[in-house]
Parts: sequence; structure tokens; C-alpha cells
Amino acid sequence: MNSTNQHKVVEFTLLGLTSFPRLSIALFLLLLITYILILLANLLIIVAVHFEVRLLSAMYYFLSRLSLVDLCYATVTIPKILADFISKTNTISINSCITQLFFLHFFAGTECILLTVMSYDRYIAICHPLRYSGIMNKTVCHWLEFVCWATSCLHSIIQIIMTCQLKFCGPNQIDHFFCDIHPLSVLACSDIFIIEIVYVANSGLISVLCFLVLLLSYVGIINTIRKARSEEGLGKAFSTCAAHLTVVILFFGSSVFIYLRPSVSYAVDKVVSVFYTMVTPLLNPIIYTLRNKEVKTAINRLLRRRSLDRFLETLAWICQQELCVSVSRCRIVACTAGSRTAASRGTLFLTYSGPETTADQILQQRLHFFISG
Repeated sequence: MNSTNQHKVVEFTLLGLTSFPRLSIALFLLLLITYILILLANLLIIVAVHFEVRLLSAMYYFLSRLSLVDLCYATVTIPKILADFISKTNTISINSCITQLFFLHFFAGTECILLTVMSYDRYIAICHPLRYSGIMNKTVCHWLEFVCWATSCLHSIIQIIMTCQLKFCGPNQIDHFFCDIHPLSVLACSDIFIIEIVYVANSGLISVLCFLVLLLSYVGIINTIRKARSEEGLGKAFSTCAAHLTVVILFFGSSVFIYLRPSVSYAVDKVVSVFYTMVTPLLNPIIYTLRNKEVKTAINRLLRRRSLDRFLETLAWICQQELCVSVSRCRIVACTAGSRTAASRGTLFLTYSGPETTADQILQQRLHFFISG
């Protein structure tokens, strides 16, 4: 085949999730709701960890980074799928396809290494609790985060270099809903033997190293739990690791099935891909929230604080618009010691002083309110 025919493909057609038009509207709504929930759930964890002073340990630092990665990971694929449902063209240029492939593997690799770092963090917290704050200090956390991003970037660059060596001369229909290594390799009209070896070796190296660290970490954790004489300590240690272990099984199981094998397409590939690109980013914040009392408490406190802020702002606006000539004549005074948290379940006094009132004619109206949570 001559060189002119080898490069005639300039764009690909994504066949999408389904070939049945009647399912398009239902799938569009389902994916839209899923994406909104992913954004809200992960952003809520990021904001809660950032503003809650009780969540300053390394565990919650990495949890917020995991939420950031999940948010970005879902954004790489879902908006394009939603746009394809609307436009009904389902086409993507080669450059856009390569870009999507890069960020897909970049965030996937980051999550893989980040989950491994989180297992090491749990190992230190359970097996060496007295030295935990000294070992997992802020500097170490920043360096570990840098390793996650840098290593996954290198991994993704290697994948992209290999993908750019592929020659596409038709057909151009990708039997998938996003650009990935195996669906592209099936369409290549050049020899992909060496490229496949690099693909599997690159993904396998990260997977094996992460698996070994995970295995060693949990072996140490299990040994420590077995030696624990206190049932309370045993239950707390198990609860701490159960959420992380659940996330690890969900993510690693689906990723290993997709990437640690030759470029052969199976009917179940789309289902598995939906699971690790959409379901896992949605389940991660839910699992960590439901299994972690501190995170639930922080989110509830954050929501109460925001509700109280909105209440006070609305009250001040009403006071200014309806009762007072100027803001200076209207004051909101908490009967507690000035703490917002304490005031959220206390009594507020609305003090009004109009233009015709004297000091003896100040109206005080007690407003009792309770923020449920």
C-alpha cells in the first residue's frame, strides 16, 4: 500500500453506546444526571476538605485529590458523549482523538498511583500511629502528589507516542464511545506487534508496581489488625480501610481487564468501560462519604454553615429594605458568644432603630431558627 493511502483517514466515527435510536434520549438523560452528580459529589468533598479544619490529615488531603482526578476523568469522556447525542454526528478528528486518549490515560494513571499512595497512608496510620504525623507531613504529601502526576504524565506520553506510530487507511469507525488504545489498534493497517508490547508493558509496569505496594500495605495492615486486642480498635481500623479497599477493587478490576490484554475487542468492553469511566467516579465520593464519619460530619457542618450564611444575608437584606433607612440602623446580634456554629442553633435578636425611634422605643424581635442536619 502506498504512502498516500496510509494517511487518508483524517477523522473517526464513534459508534457510541448503542445502535438503537430509541434509547438515545434515555441514555442522554441518564448520562447527564450522572455527570451532574459526579460534579456535585466530588466538588462537595473538595470544598469540605478545604474548609474543614478537622480534615487536615494526609488521608483527607489525598481524598480531595482523588475527587479532583475523578471529576477530571469523567469530564474527558462524558461531555463528548452528550454532545454526540445532541449533534448525532459522532465524529472526532485524529488530533482530538489523540488528545482525549492522552488525558484519559493521564487521569487514569494518576488515580491508579493515587490509590496506591492512599493505601500506604493507611498502612502508616494503622501500623505506626504514633509516627503518622511525622512521616506523612505536608512536604511528604506534596512530593507524593507530584510523583502521582509526573509518573502518570510519563505513562500517558509513552502511550501517545506509540499511538502516533499507527497508520490508519480505513475503515474509520471506532466501535466505542471514546478514543482508546484497543479500539484504535484494531483499525490500524500497519504492524502493531511491537506497539502492543509497549502498550501492555507500559500499563503492566504501573499496574504491577501499584499492586505490589497495595499488597504489602494491606498485609501489614491485616497483621496489625490481627494483633489488636481491642474490638473498638479493630472495628475502627477495618472501617478505615474498607472504603479504600472497595474503591481499589472497583477501579483496578475493570482497568486490568481492559488494558492488560492484546488488542482484541469483546462485546463486554463497553460495559466495563462505562463502569470505570462513569460509575467509579460517582461511587468514590459516595463510598468515602458513607463509610467515613468525619467526612459526613464535615459535609453536614459545611451545608449548615452555608444555610446559615444565606439566612443571615437574607435577613440583613430584608432589614435594610423594609425596616431601616440605612444598614447602620439595623443590627443582627447572636445571643451566643459570636460563634456561627453555636448561633446556628441559638436565638437571634433583630434590633431595629428607625428614624423616629428613641433609645427607649427600640423594637427587639426574637427569631428562633434551627438548621436541620
